[in-house]
Amino acid sequence: MSNTFKIVSILSVISVILLGINASNKKETSVINDPKIGTHINYKIQALKLPDNLNLAGERVPLEIADVKERMERELLVNTYWQSNGLLLLKRSNKYFPIIEPLLAKYGLPDDFKYLALAESGFTDETSSVGAAGMWHFMKETGKEYGLEINDNVDERYNIEKSTEVAAAYLKNAKNKFGSWTLAAASYNAGLYGVSRRMKEQEVDTYYDALLPDETERYVFRIIALKEVIGNPEKYGFVFEQEDLYTLPKTITIQVDTEIPNITTFAKNYGLNYKEFKILNPWLRENKLNNKSGKVYDIKILAK
Repeated sequence: MSNTFKIVSILSVISVILLGINASNKKETSVINDPKIGTHINYKIQALKLPDNLNLAGERVPLEIADVKERMERELLVNTYWQSNGLLLLKRSNKYFPIIEPLLAKYGLPDDFKYLALAESGFTDETSSVGAAGMWHFMKETGKEYGLEINDNVDERYNIEKSTEVAAAYLKNAKNKFGSWTLAAASYNAGLYGVSRRMKEQEVDTYYDALLPDETERYVFRIIALKEVIGNPEKYGFVFEQEDLYTLPKTITIQVDTEIPNITTFAKNYGLNYKEFKILNPWLRENKLNNKSGKVYDIKILAK
């Protein structure tokens, strides 16, 4: 057999293979773009199997109760398949968990309660429709009751360190009252009195046996679902690199016990513009710090 004939034969085989691959790709592309199908052929929404060990702060979720299982599945499905929100929560968790975790340990609160803060605010500083503010979503009255300074000039609900300390105090108080971290978490949503009154009226002693307001009915399950999904992201299909996650800049803290008549000018002295300064210190609500009492405030600036 001549070399020319061998080369022609090899080229013929390669052409057949390439034609086959091209036809396969065209077929797959046509299937993907087929309006009758409507979604990518590789995208599947699967039923989820509930882990046996679901718990909040070591308190087991009784999945053998049909109603409890359905409610737990609802929140796990929502937080698994609302992918864009889930990925944002993962990104922000990497930013704020390192601040919250040591504070929870310091104030004697189970680590799981970092997911309560995540459920409350999604780690954004937006104010809720009913006026709850900060990462822990405190109402103004509750924040003041627990010692936070809240006025038009200073709102310490937006100070993550101070509000975490107050959240820990509230939840420990609720745990002492109810004897259960799960009920303490429920009371964070419905209030100590709201939960206590309904428990008494219904003659029950667990969250999972009580009939509570709709939002509170979902509340604890959402915290547990976030714990499961954010704590095991790969298991639920979230794919990312460490560099994709958000981080906080390195800062140092300075103490101020005087008035700051103009925050813009004050910030420039530390190499920051007004926006950068307010991102680091969102609890300062105006372009000044009144501080007529001479109180000592901790203010964050960027580390050099």
